[in-house]
Amino acid sequence: MSRRSAGPGRRSGRVVLGRFSGVFGVSGWLKLWSYADPPSAILDYREWQVRPPAGPPDRLLEPIASRAHGKGFVVQLAGVGDRDAAAALVGSEIAVDRADMPEPAEGEYYWVDLVGLTVETVDGVALGRVQRLMETGANDVLVVQGDRERLVPFVLEQVVKDVDLESGRIRVDWDPDF
Repeated sequence: MSRRSAGPGRRSGRVVLGRFSGVFGVSGWLKLWSYADPPSAILDYREWQVRPPAGPPDRLLEPIASRAHGKGFVVQLAGVGDRDAAAALVGSEIAVDRADMPEPAEGEYYWVDLVGLTVETVDGVALGRVQRLMETGANDVLVVQGDRERLVPFVLEQVVKDVDLESGRIRVDWDPDF
């Protein structure tokens, strides 16, 4: 099982963990949609890199209050005190430094660490590179782009035989014609 949130240096960079989906009330609160697993993990970070959809580069903002709301959360940020200031952030991505994220448990991987890895069969046939992952409910799926796009189930031991972050490679038991 992978954790949402290869090769040397993968512990650096910006990892998007959520986005602001709307305003909540008139006091500057925002609706938060989390991509983290579990969703509440985004609230564990003291500082967020907030990047508006169009506008200036990332701003560092601190969540000062939060609570569950529907399938997401509502949050209040330091320095965002009214509805207009909150509205300017709607659609913004929320990211953290990869180095601030905890190490995944043995056999677990952050999606961000898998994107860009080369994928090859156990027989050494190159399938391409991981472009992204998607969640299907039954299991996560690697979207691999090579000579064509392939959808490879991310099922450890059965399909995914080895993930080597140091060498930037995933070995799979997968028919290259499928």
